[in-house]
Amino acid sequence: MFEFGNPWMFVLLPLPLLVRWLMPAYQESQDSIRVPFFQRLVELTGQKPRMGAIILQRMLFQKIWVPLTWVLLVVALAQPLWVGEPIEQTKSARDLMVAVDLSGSMETTDFKLSDGQNISRLAAVKLVLKEFAAQREHDRLGLIVFGDSPYLQAPFTEDHSTWLTLLEETEIAMAGQSTMFGDAIGLAIKLFEGSDTENRVLIVLTDGNDTGSKVPPIEAAKVAEHKNITIYTIAVGDPESIAEEAMDLDILNSIAEITGGGSYQAFNRTELEQSYSDINRLEPEQHETLSFRPRQSLHHYPLALVIVGYLLFFTLMTMRSRLQKRRESLV
Repeated sequence: MFEFGNPWMFVLLPLPLLVRWLMPAYQESQDSIRVPFFQRLVELTGQKPRMGAIILQRMLFQKIWVPLTWVLLVVALAQPLWVGEPIEQTKSARDLMVAVDLSGSMETTDFKLSDGQNISRLAAVKLVLKEFAAQREHDRLGLIVFGDSPYLQAPFTEDHSTWLTLLEETEIAMAGQSTMFGDAIGLAIKLFEGSDTENRVLIVLTDGNDTGSKVPPIEAAKVAEHKNITIYTIAVGDPESIAEEAMDLDILNSIAEITGGGSYQAFNRTELEQSYSDINRLEPEQHETLSFRPRQSLHHYPLALVIVGYLLFFTLMTMRSRLQKRRESLV
């Protein structure tokens, strides 16, 4: 579609006519010869004498090209635009951070697949997270891994392929053997502070209890609630584990309750998949659709015509003048 960015510029089109009407014609002085029979020449030719000046006559090309040049200049000032077809872009309206426990106990092979094969807890988490990411097409995903300390594995990104690659590269104990659950929540809060999205969700997967975080999990959850961050906790592994590997389900439930999220227990892959399905239901995808039409300026085309036209005219006039001088020299 064709349109003008500054259509009001067309009010300048009649300006040359106003100038011609209000301003006197351009006159150029020339030398003259005084003769005693001047009055006789006037009577014979029928011309009236003037005040020592003549009005230059334009060539046919000039009579056509000068008005056309003005029209082209006004068109260029009006900024002609070619507007393309509408293009829609989908922008994420939610930042979703996933925090994965990489303590040594996540290596336990007590998750069963549909074919009866046992896999490790971390392998099951990775497997189901792939399916989960595929269902969050318009969310920006981030990844935190934690053990002795929390670490950012992947910042918020819409590139889910890269996010899954970084998830796949995680290994047991790469962040240490402990479970700094509260510090992982604290790191997520810090990362959410740099996010422009108001809808913020944190999913924490762990198979143990907190083992000495600088910020206790409950206190971290209170800060998260103040920052409008919803936390979903998923306990993976054996609920009857003891010592450092024992899961404190009460704390996990409290964290979810404080932030308005949910708490789940996933002791096999089926329950893990069900927890993600519930989160998908409670936190449906949110996205903003931006629509725009690409605009390409065409103002350079009328300007190019003006330049080419004048270059052609002056070239031809120069050639004509040289030919005329050559003929006069030959005579």
